Amino acid sequence: MNLTELKVIFEEKFQAGDDIRTYFAPGRVNLIGEHTDYNGGHVFPCALTIGTYAVARKRDDRTIKLFSANVDKVGVIESSLDDLSNKPEYNWANYPLGVVWALKKKGAEIKTGFEMCIWGNIPNGSGLSSSASLEVLTGTVLNDLFALGKTMTELALIGQYSENNFNGCNCGIMDQFAVAMGQKDHAIFLDCADLSYKYASVKLPNAKIVITNSKVKHSLVDSAYNDRRNESAKALADLQQVCGISTLGELTDEEFEKYGSAIKDEVCYRRAKHAVAENQRTIKAVEALNNNDIKTFGQLMNASHISLRDDYEVSCEEVDFLVETQWSIQGVIGARITGGGFGGCTVAIVENDAVENFKDVVGKSYKEKYNLDAEFYVVDIGDGAKRIA
Repeated sequence: MNLTELKVIFEEKFQAGDDIRTYFAPGRVNLIGEHTDYNGGHVFPCALTIGTYAVARKRDDRTIKLFSANVDKVGVIESSLDDLSNKPEYNWANYPLGVVWALKKKGAEIKTGFEMCIWGNIPNGSGLSSSASLEVLTGTVLNDLFALGKTMTELALIGQYSENNFNGCNCGIMDQFAVAMGQKDHAIFLDCADLSYKYASVKLPNAKIVITNSKVKHSLVDSAYNDRRNESAKALADLQQVCGISTLGELTDEEFEKYGSAIKDEVCYRRAKHAVAENQRTIKAVEALNNNDIKTFGQLMNASHISLRDDYEVSCEEVDFLVETQWSIQGVIGARITGGGFGGCTVAIVENDAVENFKDVVGKSYKEKYNLDAEFYVVDIGDGAKRIA
């Protein structure tokens, strides 16, 4: 599908007119820095050129009408500005409705309804942030249609607030921030403690970023994610009894070694160990990239996966198999799980002349082991959310 076809669908569902506007919000991949955002650490994501498109316009009444070309069997979902609540029958539309709710909760003047038709090419359940893409897309649409005057950072925070409080997943800020603030050929070195950030050029003349979709998404992802947040919070509370910190991201590896024994629960200790070490890995990885030391960057990616597998326990058998197979291939500089975990995708940096062999070996091995067809995306880094026309 393309934008022209999406416009046709919009006109079929909501009728034609010259007041139609079009928008795009990307997906994202995190190169390193996983589960550090809500622990006050650093992350290093980039926006992708795949994402979610919208065709939208204002209405004259208070009705909201939403349609997804990805789940067309659900049909047009209708709600109202006067009844913004999360309902099972709203299905995917609870994400955009949550953004409307969050904007109004924060005082935005949205006096009439709107109609919006969306289509995305981010694989569902892949860990490439289809939900954050949809949230920031909706924020971008409403910001433009109703002249709300919000900055892109504010829209990222609105997306996070809606997912936390309307949809019940206690996510950090990374996904929405990357979707909102992406810049072509750059990743974002973001300090999640204060939202200060720098763009770092990601130019890999001799290598490609390759994402592998495991096609696996284990159940209880949101509840397990929330468990990890709670376990990290308990570890932080124990540490605060012996050192004056506000977040786990404030600790160096040496300081964690010094104070870590204050954490009473062994599971909480391992969660904190990951959060601290992953934050330090991310800082070192960006420094390595700035020094054109791609080898060190890759080694830190590998170490990140081991920590996510063993200490944070958010990987799974299938993804571990993919990563370990990738590590064994000549020309793979580094590989790790990316995203919230429990399935989803891996991200690897692969030398140009090894990409085809990488896809062949990983694909065949994975099919033979699990009878699943992995999907591969050789990705480009793109810009953040925007109005197209």
